[in-house]
Amino acid sequence: MYQKFFKPIFDRLLALILIIIFLPFMIIVTILIYLWDGKPITFTQSRPGKDGKIFKIYKFRTMTNDKDENGNLLADEHRLKGIGKFIRSTSLDELPQLFNVLKGDMSFVGPRPLLVEYLPLYNERQKKRHDVKPGITGWAQVNGRNAISWKEKFELDAWYVEHQSFWLDMKILWLTFLKVIQRDGISSNTSVTMEKFKGN
Repeated sequence: MYQKFFKPIFDRLLALILIIIFLPFMIIVTILIYLWDGKPITFTQSRPGKDGKIFKIYKFRTMTNDKDENGNLLADEHRLKGIGKFIRSTSLDELPQLFNVLKGDMSFVGPRPLLVEYLPLYNERQKKRHDVKPGITGWAQVNGRNAISWKEKFELDAWYVEHQSFWLDMKILWLTFLKVIQRDGISSNTSVTMEKFKGN
């Protein structure tokens, strides 16, 4: 009942309220990114959602367009700097995903939507993450985010799918707020973002 009826209504209503509240911040971030590195302002990418259905996810761009002498983009650690690093560390880059929630592609709480190329790499238990809508935050995010291994992250995602409830979602939202304030788990132990998943 909660997952099918109440949660979608709650998600869209809360997304609309937060878009109105955070609109001034989104305008400020837009101006900062434009002054810092020009266009594009947002980062758009195809991601798999519920049942593996592909949708476009929106984020504020946090990496520069810096390239090497051959015209190739530099590694993440060389492009994540300045204003972009601050925007990511404060999770302001996630604000455009409120529009994904409003559209119904995402929920506030659920497994984070990952790359399309990972779809054939999941084992049966890991595939459970696509039994629900992906979320802006999730059980894995409040239990380590990018600082834990893929195996741990996927197990936390599967656990969430099996135990989801209104009170668990409220707990995750509260813990997410604390994580954002503490700026905890932004990077992995070996990278400024998260290394790619290469299969089990």
